[in-house]
Amino acid sequence: MPEPAWSLYPQLAEDTAPIGDLALSRVLAINAADYPWLILVPRRVGVTEIADLGDEAAALMTEIVSASRALKNVTRCDKLNIAAIGNVVPQLHVHIVARRNGDPLWPKPVWGAPARQDDRARFETFVKAIRDMLGIAEDNKIAPRMR
Repeated sequence: MPEPAWSLYPQLAEDTAPIGDLALSRVLAINAADYPWLILVPRRVGVTEIADLGDEAAALMTEIVSASRALKNVTRCDKLNIAAIGNVVPQLHVHIVARRNGDPLWPKPVWGAPARQDDRARFETFVKAIRDMLGIAEDNKIAPRMR
């Protein structure tokens, strides 16, 4: 019997825009003007915890560092918030959020706060900059529910 195909959890697909794929993870962006926000989702079936990745956990950590550096370089933020909470969405996903002193929720966490929609052109510029920093080719654009 063939293994089930990996797919992106529906709520992640609805709440994000795809940036592209790294070796292990799908990179997504949330369009929240006050908080530039990336999400990494390992493309592995049935994974809910980092520990479930086994030896691939190190690869996820490497991708988290790469995405964090890219986000910090693009946004020039004061602080990064990184978390893998998973209480609402069971599929393993790692949030990387750029924060600035004085942003609307500073110093509180952004989890659960409504995302204010940003200017579309500005968001597309952000996505392109992240894609460039991570070395994700323009043709690596993917539909949110593929694979």
